[in-house]
Amino acid sequence: MQDIVVAAVSMNGGLGRPDESLAAIADWCVKAKDQGAELVLWPELVVHGHCTVNTWELAESVPDGPSVRRLEALAREYDMVLSVGLSEKQCDIVYNTQVLVGPAGYIGKQRKIHLSRDEVLYYKGGTDMPVFDIGKCRVGTVICYDNTFPEVSRILALRGADVILAPHAARMRMWDDTPESQAEARRNTRDTLKALHLRARENACFYVIADQAGRAGYVDMYPKDSPYQPHHAGGAFIVEPAGRCVAETQASEIRDEMVVATLDAAGLAEVRSQPNYTLRTRRPELFDELVRPQVVC
Repeated sequence: MQDIVVAAVSMNGGLGRPDESLAAIADWCVKAKDQGAELVLWPELVVHGHCTVNTWELAESVPDGPSVRRLEALAREYDMVLSVGLSEKQCDIVYNTQVLVGPAGYIGKQRKIHLSRDEVLYYKGGTDMPVFDIGKCRVGTVICYDNTFPEVSRILALRGADVILAPHAARMRMWDDTPESQAEARRNTRDTLKALHLRARENACFYVIADQAGRAGYVDMYPKDSPYQPHHAGGAFIVEPAGRCVAETQASEIRDEMVVATLDAAGLAEVRSQPNYTLRTRRPELFDELVRPQVVC
């Protein structure tokens, strides 16, 4: 790995408004470039919206759809690697997908593996956990609820990831329009996502986290105050391999924002050179129970 400047953007992804989302992504590309970013993470499903009712109609081919082509153009224009969430359609099946594009074009994708809550109504779970070499580092992706399963990030680390991207559209607490309610929802999301600092430490990887921020809209099939509504308190964090947060958004207001940090290659090497580096000391021969069926019929 080499030192690399990374940005994480926490922004709203409106339901069924991909043109607006892509325009906002373009604006954030300018801001990220101005701060020297070389790799930028955006939230889960930020292009098409989280559990949009007409997800099947909106979903696009990857990499041949118009949204990926637009993202490729932005990556080329600003000479950056971009990680962006959208709804992917293949053979009429829709996936919750995070695409990775760079100045030379499409790099690859991660499909969300474990679907939470009502996501099962719209998406099929993926099966692959790829790691991509983007030049200065190797990158893997764990999408939102998949972070609840420590095996996913562990496999990415075993496959050589230096940096794990964690895009979210996390619905953790509803809020009203009062500053107090917003701050409570924001702090709750921050405190919950801080658990991912352990993922960085236990795998000796950098962890970059970005959540959607704001009310993406309302879904008619649920009450307006339902926790199933696509309302996300937001936040972004960058965590070093020892588990220390080196950049994070504020914790009192729900709004779009960005954090930027330089990932220090020497720091990664130092953590991985320690005698207690977990990937060296683990005992996989003792873990076969993890892959046994939980229920035997």
